[in-house]
Amino acid sequence: MKQRSDFTSWQKQAQTYTEQTLIRLLPPASQLPAPLIEAMHYVMLDGGKRLRPMLVLAAAELGNAITEAVDYALAAVECIHIYSLVHDDMPEMDNDSLRHGKAACHIQYTPATALLVGDALQSMAFSLLSQPTSLAATRQLHMIQTLAQAAGCNGMAGGQAIDLAHVGLSLNQTELECMHQLKTSALIRAAVTLGGLCCQDINQQALTALDNYATHLGLAFQVIDDVLDYEQDSHILGKTAGKDAQANKPTYVSLMGLTTARQYAENLVQKAIDALAGFDQRAVHLRSLAQFVVARNH
Repeated sequence: MKQRSDFTSWQKQAQTYTEQTLIRLLPPASQLPAPLIEAMHYVMLDGGKRLRPMLVLAAAELGNAITEAVDYALAAVECIHIYSLVHDDMPEMDNDSLRHGKAACHIQYTPATALLVGDALQSMAFSLLSQPTSLAATRQLHMIQTLAQAAGCNGMAGGQAIDLAHVGLSLNQTELECMHQLKTSALIRAAVTLGGLCCQDINQQALTALDNYATHLGLAFQVIDDVLDYEQDSHILGKTAGKDAQANKPTYVSLMGLTTARQYAENLVQKAIDALAGFDQRAVHLRSLAQFVVARNH
């Protein structure tokens, strides 16, 4: 019980720290162009689980991390994540009007503003990662490349393209996992890797173990997303429930059934935790985050 309580306390602290960091790093509301900046604040602040920034923070606990590098990394990952949600919600993509319990960006503002918000957040992510820190320049270049690959055609954007191309079509488990390794898992893997790379003393063996952890965690996250889309209502999810079924999209629930899909997610999480066997107590929050992924209800 105490371990769960300790994680809940850490989680709240990490979410608060993320919010404060985003407020500090976002362009000030008084800056021009005001409508665009206002919309960036609207989508970035006061909402979401902050899973990816928490993964950055938890991975950074494994070594001698540079605080300013961690701040830039967690903010950059969240910029990419939120930009993807802003664009995904638009009618041309997933066509959703609700995100994080409030109106989606293109509803609250305009579709054109939503496009520009996504563009601005994407460029902001790489501007942040390129800011000088006391990390070696080659290390920062590695971090920029890691996030770029996770966000592009061989990552998140590519996975979304595959998803859109298969609406109404069936996929087997291998094909479904290939899609979600790109669409969902790639950015989760990047978050964990970036947190590790913020540590001056991390080695390649540790980075490989972290990537193994994050690969399984990313898939587990998507499986549970599919389960929750089937089980929960829009009020709990903070987004429109049942959208995947309505759009006739292939999901783990449609492929496996509800019970088997949830069990599969639990198996994936156990594999993620097993990948951390070589780490000591410093990986406690990475382990807890894996358990959080399957225990969450939104």
